[in-house]
Amino acid sequence: MIALHDISKVYHAGEVSIHALSKIEITIEKGEFVAIIGQSGSGKTTLLDILGCLGRPTEGEYWLDGQNVGFMSDSELTTIRNQKIGFVFQTFHLLPRKTALENVQLPLQYAGFSLGAQRTRASALLKRVGLEDRMLHFPTQLSGGQQQRVAIARALVNEPAILLADEPTGNLDSRTGQEVMAMFDELHHEGQTILLITHDQEVAQAAERRITLRDGQVVSDDDPKRSSTTIEVTEHT
Repeated sequence: MIALHDISKVYHAGEVSIHALSKIEITIEKGEFVAIIGQSGSGKTTLLDILGCLGRPTEGEYWLDGQNVGFMSDSELTTIRNQKIGFVFQTFHLLPRKTALENVQLPLQYAGFSLGAQRTRASALLKRVGLEDRMLHFPTQLSGGQQQRVAIARALVNEPAILLADEPTGNLDSRTGQEVMAMFDELHHEGQTILLITHDQEVAQAAERRITLRDGQVVSDDDPKRSSTTIEVTEHT
């Protein structure tokens, strides 16, 4: 489903080159629940941008469902993001002047669904995440956990191939965070492919596979289907 081959990303600040990612090789199969772990500066945000088709690598190839993403136009990448990738962020990114139902409808609106179809599918997802009695509430009327549930419903409404979650428990208390992770676990057991970006080792334990980044490189990959690997990293000088 996902194959990253020799992915590197270099940012230029004047005469200084910053190597955010270096020679990343990762393959993720359909239905996997993978945590990508790293501290600030490890490259995980840059990797998130590439996986989510929000940014392009400087070198290497990103294959998604048999398509080489690197050859796609900006409009094609927009379509990929809308149809194949569901995003869940730490800060929810809900529109404050729209109700929970309207927020969940948005991806369907962009995809050209009729208003009736939007409401039917969005309502079903909000019921799925336990918010059937909060559909007409605005984000400011919802708790942090409820807002994240709305965000998860919105991410799932287009039935994406990949659910990409960026620090989804970062703004939640521990109990609510556990509830959100339990929801991800349930989705995983139903066959949803999930990529979880986190710096929290405890949160990462919910995933079946953990990939650790340091200084823009993969330093370990705890893959249950293959032999776990630990990679020696040569520091850039």
